[in-house]
Amino acid sequence: MDNSPVVEPDTFVVGSGFQDDSNPKQIVGSDFDRAMMQRCLELARRALGRTSPNPMVGAVIVKDGEIIGEGFHPRVGEPHAEVFALKAAGDRARGATIYVSLEPCNHYGRTPPCSEALVAAGVAKVVVGMVDPNPLVAGGGIARLRTAGIEVLVGVEEQACKKLNEGFVHRILHHRPFGILKYAMTLDGKIATTTGHSAWVTNQDARSEVHQLRAACDAIIVGGNTVRQDNPYLTSHREGAHNPLRVVMSRSLNLPEKAHLWETAEAPTLVLTEKGAHVDFQELLRNQGVEVVELTPLTPEQVMTYLYERGFCSVLWECGGILAARAIAQGAVQKVLAFIAPKIIGGSNAPTPVGDLGFTTMTEALSLERVAIRVVGSDCLVEGYLPQKSL
Repeated sequence: MDNSPVVEPDTFVVGSGFQDDSNPKQIVGSDFDRAMMQRCLELARRALGRTSPNPMVGAVIVKDGEIIGEGFHPRVGEPHAEVFALKAAGDRARGATIYVSLEPCNHYGRTPPCSEALVAAGVAKVVVGMVDPNPLVAGGGIARLRTAGIEVLVGVEEQACKKLNEGFVHRILHHRPFGILKYAMTLDGKIATTTGHSAWVTNQDARSEVHQLRAACDAIIVGGNTVRQDNPYLTSHREGAHNPLRVVMSRSLNLPEKAHLWETAEAPTLVLTEKGAHVDFQELLRNQGVEVVELTPLTPEQVMTYLYERGFCSVLWECGGILAARAIAQGAVQKVLAFIAPKIIGGSNAPTPVGDLGFTTMTEALSLERVAIRVVGSDCLVEGYLPQKSL
């Protein structure tokens, strides 16, 4: 029934990427409507990490209580979810109801407008999960459908739809990728011992969640010290899953000549450095298939601007405390995922997840919002959002 390319599903999606003032208790649609919209989200998740700068979208066509067509948007440049679903349904789409997790587009971009395709197919009703925040759409698709005499219901499973595309929404509203700071620490707040040893702070269940999180992101950022100390792979460790672009920030390029990140057969690597830094080492990296780009000044803010220009929606910071503090201070982080292991290692000089932010009083502390806490194996995951400046 679904003619979309087959992509192994990834399921790690956490939190909503922007403030919503709607009543969380308000329920839109019937139980059947909500079940069909959840199916749309299930389909959309098959493309986790692959659609940027586009959103992830799923569509389901129903007639007489039966699903007659399904689809999802697999990647940029390919048809949208509605097109795949309409193709699967064929002539049976006339008079049917289509469920779609994001408002159908009404403009010509890389593909024709989906609103016109729905009108041409003769669907009787369109159930929309959320309005598209993109100014090119922003209610225009819904208006076009209603003008054509098609019944439109908006807001079914809206929060879940927004949760799925938090990176896309943040990119549209703020013109920056959505930044996620992930770290693992002991109960006494250490990310490694005084010698720098950190394998492993958390349990296998927590590490598996991190692998799923990576698969859902466009890029992972680390600093040079992480490369020197940990020699990480920074892949999703899942066959068939998306591997993000691995990004290393290093002003001096004081990096090892051999590292797992320089092995680019499985996943690409980008090294960002400042103009003129260690030219011979830049050439060595390029000869191994590593992309090297000079950015001056090399700051988290500049890096996020650069990654926005490359079309990224979600960026994962897996860096050490010094770079993490700079990323927070410069507004490059919106969400924090802190895995806490029930271990104590002590050490007055053992590294902590966030370096100096310049705060001297507790009243200056950044209080996370929309906090969720859950147990992962024997560890605890605290998820929350940093206070955001108004637009």
